[in-house]
Amino acid sequence: MGRLVLILGGARSGKSSYAQNLAAETGKSVTFIATAQALDEEMVTRIQKHQAERPGSWDTLELPFEIASHVLEIKSEVVVLDCLTLLVSNLLMQFVNDDRVEEAPFRQAVQKEVDELIAALRLREQNQDWMIVSNELGLGLVPPYQMGRVYRDWLGWANQRLAREADQVTLMVAGIPMVIK
Repeated sequence: MGRLVLILGGARSGKSSYAQNLAAETGKSVTFIATAQALDEEMVTRIQKHQAERPGSWDTLELPFEIASHVLEIKSEVVVLDCLTLLVSNLLMQFVNDDRVEEAPFRQAVQKEVDELIAALRLREQNQDWMIVSNELGLGLVPPYQMGRVYRDWLGWANQRLAREADQVTLMVAGIPMVIK
């Protein structure tokens, strides 16, 4: 049966590299789901760098959200979703009005996205492994503004929800993977 691995950590902790190495080491076919959007030049450069680091044999889907609607179409044996952090951020930006987040509809969108993803993963190919990368934001300071607090709260909820479902949860610290589940 396929496994669900959640890889958490802070910014630049080695999450993405670890997930990609795990996927590559399987020797199986891989689909990489990228949630980043190239909304400015700096992100264009980051995306190009990440693309160059991935093996050319991997399939890539660029999906800022609505991942669940594509799960059953993916035929590879391993899927890397990088990352939940940006997926939740992409959702957040749909509910920002005058630098404030409309929290109720944002919460509903995050819950819907994560619940639908989990439901789709339950229906996936039996031998398909999923590695989901996400930032652990709960270890830092409380953001001084509403948007940051709402974002942190609902990414934290999404991480908890996926961690409950995951077969393995790995926390990355300074490039060192620590299996916590």
